[in-house]
Amino acid sequence: MIGYMPDFFGVYKDMEVTEYLDFFGACYKIPTKQRETTVKDVLELVGLTEKQGALIGALSRGMQQRLGLARVLIHDPKLLLLDEPASGLDPRARIEMMAILQELQRMNKTIIISSHILSELQNLCNRVAIIEKGELIYSGSVTGVADQMKSEVIVWAKVATDSAAAIAALKRRSEIADAEEAEGRIRVTMSPSAADISCVAEILVHSGAKLTELREDTLGLEEVFLRVTKGETQWVANPTDLDVRQSLIAARCLLGTVYQDAFHSGVWNHG
Repeated sequence: MIGYMPDFFGVYKDMEVTEYLDFFGACYKIPTKQRETTVKDVLELVGLTEKQGALIGALSRGMQQRLGLARVLIHDPKLLLLDEPASGLDPRARIEMMAILQELQRMNKTIIISSHILSELQNLCNRVAIIEKGELIYSGSVTGVADQMKSEVIVWAKVATDSAAAIAALKRRSEIADAEEAEGRIRVTMSPSAADISCVAEILVHSGAKLTELREDTLGLEEVFLRVTKGETQWVANPTDLDVRQSLIAARCLLGTVYQDAFHSGVWNHG
């Protein structure tokens, strides 16, 4: 089965939380005796147990979003289609929503997410598809698209001693293509022949520098997205026109996906 949660979805604001979920459970023909347990379990999963008797209209935007996810889970779908699940949420609510999705990921649910919050997708998804103006530009692993965009390996180092001496020591080695001071750190460009970045630490320590920080520069999904897309803007005269709205929907820029090989059959056994 498939569970779908749109970006904006209607709720019956004069219904209680449990009444709302029980109604949709009945729509999916879940037996009456089973529905009570099912509703309780999905509320626990999305963190709304304490709000089970509250009116939906009294819930915050973030809680209503979690309730929408609970409704999607009521019939135990194996595939989830989520359109902007964190849209319009404050930072805390977004973090809580991502934590719920990570829990669903651990439960071996297959999730397809459409979202523009790329930094959060990077930590959640293992595969991405980038679409611009209806054309698929990239489809593959998150790390794969970043590796394709990287033209060189950059390492950032910070030393508590003389940075000029550290830079000079780095430049004397063949593994280092370039080294310069930038943003209070040393920006090291590795040579194509360098086996790994561990030699940077070795060089600095042997030169007498006190190394306090060392990290490899990585490309985030936002940077990758900017590099692979052209960013052309299409101006429209009447944004309320149905055809225009459909075109804007079809031109959605990013589709994040979380693929799992197996499906969990006991989602409601979550404790």
